Formats: sequence, C-alpha cells, structure tokens
Amino acid sequence: MRVLVAPDKFKGSLTGADVAAAIARGLASRGLRTELCPVADGGDGTVDAAVAAGFERRPATASGPTGRPVATAFARSGGAAVVELADVCGLVRLPDGVPHPEDATTYGLGEVLRAALDDGARRLVVGLGGSASTDGGAGLAQALGAVLLAGAGAALPDGIGGGRLAEVARVDLARWAVPDGVTVEVACDVDNPLLGPHGAAAVYGPQKGADEAAVARLDAGLASWARVLGAATGTAGREDEPGAGAAGGVGYGVRTLLDARLRPGFDLVAELLGFDDRLAGADLVVTGEGRLDAQTLHGKGPAGVAARAAAAGIPVLALAGSVALDAEELRGAGITAAAALADVEPDPDRSRAHAAELLEHLAATVPLP
Repeated sequence: MRVLVAPDKFKGSLTGADVAAAIARGLASRGLRTELCPVADGGDGTVDAAVAAGFERRPATASGPTGRPVATAFARSGGAAVVELADVCGLVRLPDGVPHPEDATTYGLGEVLRAALDDGARRLVVGLGGSASTDGGAGLAQALGAVLLAGAGAALPDGIGGGRLAEVARVDLARWAVPDGVTVEVACDVDNPLLGPHGAAAVYGPQKGADEAAVARLDAGLASWARVLGAATGTAGREDEPGAGAAGGVGYGVRTLLDARLRPGFDLVAELLGFDDRLAGADLVVTGEGRLDAQTLHGKGPAGVAARAAAAGIPVLALAGSVALDAEELRGAGITAAAALADVEPDPDRSRAHAAELLEHLAATVPLP
C-alpha cells in the first residue's frame, strides 16, 4: 500500500515537513510505504513546502513590517524562485505581535524579490498570505527601484506604510530594477477589489489593528495611490480587478507594476510541487492542518489535497489538532475520515507541546479508510 502524506503546517506548533515526518513514522510502524509531500496555500509555510519538494533554500536578510531586519529565505530551483510575504513582512513578523496598521510596509518583500532576481531567477512565485500591512505594494515598489515623490518633489523615505500613501504625488520608475522577461505569479485566494466596502482596508484592515478612522484613511490613501500609480504605468481600472485587495493591496501593486498573474494559492503551489504526479498511483492520501474548520474549505491546503485525491478516486484521511467540520462537510470536501489530536489529548497546551508524538500515535492507530 502506497500512502501519499500531504499535510499543511500545524500553525504555531509544527511545519508541514514536521507534520509529514511524524505521520510517516506512525504509518511506517504499520508496514506502510509513504511518500512525503507537505503542502501550502501561499501563506506561511510556502517556502518550506518548496524546499521539502527539492527547491534550494537561499537565506536573505530583509526589512520586517516595521523596518526591523529579519532573517528570512526564498526557495530556488532552476529559473524559478518562491517568495513568501508572511515570513518577510507578515503578521508573524510584527515585533511582540503589536500591530502597526498604518505604518507596516511591504518593503522587505520587494527586497527579497530583488535578491531572487539578483540570484538569476526569472520566474517569481509569490505567496501573499498573512500580510501585516495595507500599503498597496508601495513599499515593495520602492525596494524594486521606484522613487515615490511628494507634491513638492521630495522623495519619500523608503518603506512607507499605508498611512502615507496620500502623500505620493508621482512615481518615478527610471531606476526600476526588474528586467524584461521576468514572469510573476501570485498565490492569492481572495477576490476583493482594492477599494470600497469590500476592499483591502475595509475588510482586512481591522484584522491588522485598524480602527474605523484608520480604515477610512487607508482606503483614501489606496485610492490616491491607484490614481498616481495608474498614471505612472499607463494603466487604469486595475483597482477593480478581483484580487487587487489581496494582502493589503499588494495584489493591485504586483498586477500594475509586474503584470503578475493571480492564481488560487493551492493550485499554484501544487503545480510547483508536482503534486498531481505524486498523487498518481497512491492508494491512500493523508493530509491535515492544525484545525479543520470552515476556513479549511475556502482554498486551504488540505481542501485542495482532498479535492484532487477525491477526483482521482483515492480515499483521504485527515489528521488535525482539532476538527470542527461534521461528517457531511468532510465528505463534501473529499475527506473520507478524520481524527484529531484533541481526541487523544484534550488539553490544548499539551496537545501543541506534544503534537509530533500525538500525530505519530494517531497515524499508527487510527482506522484507515
């Protein structure tokens, strides 16, 4: 029996590779042959998944969301590089977890993209999950060579946040550092426009610490940024495109500046990992994440894994920290059976602390579909 082990991370506890290894140990105790393929959906863990699939990890130092340097990395294989916003300037990189809704910047993401370009990459794959900022990609643009000028003609400092977008009167692209021929693909699972009640500031700003007044300022700043950047690039209307509001407006920024193609996160990552080839010939798929719930069904890694396995007629076992989906919801997602660490260890703190051992135990003992 051949088992494809394709879990996502257990957030705050185990990486996807750690989860896959623990499950594989449990299955091996039953005499089962496994192939490990940890997955991601474009959020945190995307670079780790690429490295587990054979990409090379390339260390980099870049600006975090508040400008403080962070040690991060991108993944490289051939002409492709995988870059993950979350690990550079995402919510997980906020010092002490304190939000900075109007100051947080994507400058560091641009720095890592530039490092990948300097390393020779000509296909950039960017995961946009977990953003801490609402800057419309302005910080990223600065790191890639754009000069943002105020009304009096003075250059704004590098790494501006969404709170200063209204100050940008002109964008000078004379020093743009992205060579011709570079292709950019973005893992993006939201379809929000840039502006308005369904836009980046209104929908996601409060999750990043913005109160009602800050949301209004950020939305106005994004509207001004779209007018100025549209004039600089000769584009118009991209602020209304589905996905423009992704990651605090980075979706708009990369579409306008890099002509990026926005794609569903799991689909893009699965292509990079060669997931369909690995799925072929499997008798069982084991997936999972920290919590299986309603969010899982909206583009998360385990849902993508289960959908592809179900389409191929392969049963799916999901192992998770906790399961908040009922049997009908699980079946609808393509999951044949599920088990939770909470069934073995109900104390959440102990479950997180001993997640690897508990996963190994579940994989060794749970009935297989």
